[in-house]
Amino acid sequence: MTNSSRAPDREARFSALYRATYADLVRFAQRRVDHSHAEDVVAEAFLVAWRRLDDLPKQADDARAWLFGVARHTIMNSRRGSDRRRALAVRLATSASTATDGAADLVAQQVDLAAAWNLLSEVHQEALALAVLDELTAPQAAVVLGISPVAFRLRLSRARRALRAHLDHRPEPALAPASVTERQSS
Repeated sequence: MTNSSRAPDREARFSALYRATYADLVRFAQRRVDHSHAEDVVAEAFLVAWRRLDDLPKQADDARAWLFGVARHTIMNSRRGSDRRRALAVRLATSASTATDGAADLVAQQVDLAAAWNLLSEVHQEALALAVLDELTAPQAAVVLGISPVAFRLRLSRARRALRAHLDHRPEPALAPASVTERQSS
């Protein structure tokens, strides 16, 4: 059987699986994650199913259970990632409070960094963490994220730019009292 004749069979099998299990899988995910994330979990599960269609059990009930397992793993991976990001934010925040008294500027910089870190999107936090904290090269980090090295470099560049913007954003100095302004202009 050629690849071209297998493609319609694969598509038909996947479509049948999708129609038979989509609603159940959404309900499964909604019971475990926020409703706004359930669709993402289901999409990831079906992406895995498409990629591994040849590994999928032949029986409909077994395939349904297999998909539930994929969705469960997706949820667990997402939670682990969230836990790591929260732990990193806590480490950044607490490192600022453990500096010595003689390093006031260092403490201020760390507090600024922790505050700026919390303002970054999760995507930017992840890119910076992989590059700086985990010390991965762009090709290695790209593998972790499932994207190309070029896409990772672009993501990292944007994350660095966002972090710099948050660090450079300082409140404007208070306006000088009118009496001082008048004396200066005279």
